[in-house]
Amino acid sequence: MYRYIFILLLIASQWRLVGQVDSSQITIDRWLLHGHFVSDHFGPHQWLSDGEFYTTIERNSSGENEIIRYDSRTGERSILVNARSLTPDGSNSPLSIHDYKWSADEGKLLIFTNSRRVWRTNTRGDYWILDLDKGALSQLGGNLPESSLMFAKFSPDGSRIAYVSGNNIYVETSDHAVTQLTEDGTEDIINGTFDWAYEEEFFCKDGFRWSPDGSHIAFWQVDASGIKDFLMINNTDSIYPFTIPVQYPKVGETPSSAKVGIIEISTLQRIWIDFLGDPHQYYIPRMQWMGTGDDLLITRLNRKQNHLRLWHYDVATEKTRAIYEEKSETWVDLLHIDISSAWAMEDVYQLDGGASFLWTSEKDGWRHLWNISMDGSRPPVLVTPGEYDIASVKGIGTNEVYFIASPGNPTERYLFKANVKEPGDPIRITPANYAGVNRYDVSPNGLYAIHEHSAASSPNKANAVVLFDHSISKVLYDNAALEKTLDALDMPEVEFFQVTTESGVTMDGKIIKPSSFDESKKYPVVFYVYGEPAGQTASATMGNMWHFLLAQNGYLVITMDNRGTPSLKGNQWRKSIYRQLGRVNAQDQAEAAMQVIEWPFVDNERIAVWGWSGGGAMTLNLMFKYPEIYKTGIAVAAVTNQLLYDNIYQERYMGLPQENRNDFLVGSPAEHAMGLEGNLLYIHGTADDNVHYQNAEVLIDALIRHNKIFDLMIYPNRSHGIYERANTSRHLYTTMTNYLKKHVEPGGK
Repeated sequence: MYRYIFILLLIASQWRLVGQVDSSQITIDRWLLHGHFVSDHFGPHQWLSDGEFYTTIERNSSGENEIIRYDSRTGERSILVNARSLTPDGSNSPLSIHDYKWSADEGKLLIFTNSRRVWRTNTRGDYWILDLDKGALSQLGGNLPESSLMFAKFSPDGSRIAYVSGNNIYVETSDHAVTQLTEDGTEDIINGTFDWAYEEEFFCKDGFRWSPDGSHIAFWQVDASGIKDFLMINNTDSIYPFTIPVQYPKVGETPSSAKVGIIEISTLQRIWIDFLGDPHQYYIPRMQWMGTGDDLLITRLNRKQNHLRLWHYDVATEKTRAIYEEKSETWVDLLHIDISSAWAMEDVYQLDGGASFLWTSEKDGWRHLWNISMDGSRPPVLVTPGEYDIASVKGIGTNEVYFIASPGNPTERYLFKANVKEPGDPIRITPANYAGVNRYDVSPNGLYAIHEHSAASSPNKANAVVLFDHSISKVLYDNAALEKTLDALDMPEVEFFQVTTESGVTMDGKIIKPSSFDESKKYPVVFYVYGEPAGQTASATMGNMWHFLLAQNGYLVITMDNRGTPSLKGNQWRKSIYRQLGRVNAQDQAEAAMQVIEWPFVDNERIAVWGWSGGGAMTLNLMFKYPEIYKTGIAVAAVTNQLLYDNIYQERYMGLPQENRNDFLVGSPAEHAMGLEGNLLYIHGTADDNVHYQNAEVLIDALIRHNKIFDLMIYPNRSHGIYERANTSRHLYTTMTNYLKKHVEPGGK
């Protein structure tokens, strides 16, 4: 999914400045070379004893990893696993821990290390198991290749571990006897994990599930044999260039098929669940076990993603039946992308031992929670009534569900709870002094939480809290060092505003003003845009440090959220851009900008716009369609022709090009390249497996055809984030800064 990138989180360096520097100024070198603005962090963490304790990774005085346990109520600290226990025989140092998991009895620890990147994240590597009672540390995988194991997890009783390697599923016992459960895994037949498109657009990575009683494993098998390879070219790492193939289904191309299999562990017998219809014309984005072991809940979505069905499969009877159905004239939204959580697809929350569950739906015009019975004995019950959206579910207690919402201000997020038995008005949990964006991980027992707070002009802070009164049991990090660094800066001011366009659309916006702002002067504006369904930019978070640098240099930096962005403004707001990507959202941005440039302190002759990915496409559309507003633009890694992106994303929001091809073309920037009048810098990485470098050449060809002069910066062998290899991010932001200063004079006049 092409989306705006929070580059600060990806490329912050740990180097330190040598020599003297003006502590009041933000510079690219202070940011990207010397790491002066690196935020603290916490985790990864795991809950223990149903939430009464949590563990995390900390370094001891020697700089070695240890697993620390904290009491959720008191914050009391103890070393649960010391560095020596994490050190393999024959090694002088503990394992480097990428992630870890506990067995259900908390007697064994599963450690993920030596990880490697697969598509967007590091999901393959080596796994080790530590038996705390025996003090034994051993590696999993037998003779399988190094760093090839994926998604290892304990069986419910902790006696076995299942994992994926080479697109096959394996089970390993505590004495390291390995059984291969699938034999047909290849590059095309994918067992227990997913292809590029499923991972990118449905956030599906881990593709198998232990049953609650440990007797079965349910898994996805994806058949990508019909998917064509997109060839990326590496021109720099050898004398002769070589290609890198990526299975990539372009919009309009037939998707991979997916099916669900169930393996009985004791007999290795495999059953395939039979769904009627062509498996290439539907997706299976969710699956989970319910109750105690025989019931499997499967989500099936048609190719257009506007017809959803929930299926109940009974392992004992081998019967399948539909228990819930939802249709939409646009699309049925499963992703619930939000500024208060990571991009992920939530599992459903079980109630009454699996007899019913909570389901998130927008079918009444707002994103609400519904209580649905597994046996279909009663109609769905609305749990969160009212004219407001929930953003995401964070946990469940005895009778209450915890969720993120912000009924009064879409730029902010807070924790609420509602009674699942007696629907009514939600109760806010987050105290009033935490204005901004709040993120929570609620404990399994619903009594405690890890709470992170963000604000628009101050760094994140995180605490362990007791939810009853939101009291702090442990300060996890307060970013005191970063706060001190920021206090020394001539820090720009951040404000929020609303603007109503000529078409009557009211948009939320955020503006960063220069520290020396003088309302009697006129300043240049840099509009930061995204505008796609995958991201909201006008939020109460600090965001990209580069924007503060620009403001400090004399620019007004403004971002606004148009219709179609995942703001908490109801279903109609989010889905009004169906089949109109590149049109309605660009119109909203331009009409809002026309209001902004009438402000007395804005210089309407010095207007720039920039964006990344979907924001790069928006930047191009604005430059080409509204040259009277936008004089200078920087577009990074943009989709320049919508027919070049993947099928799951584009078909969800645009339909099938076989039916409405013209809609795709009208919204594509390359089709409007003749409209360029101002200064354009286009940037792309040649190893972008998401938005292919092909988009750059299609745009370049169109601009040349129309005799349009522009600037170009290509980054060899960099992916969609353009951060790999030495000095890349520093070079990128230096290039963009210099381009703005050259074409848009900074400072008030």
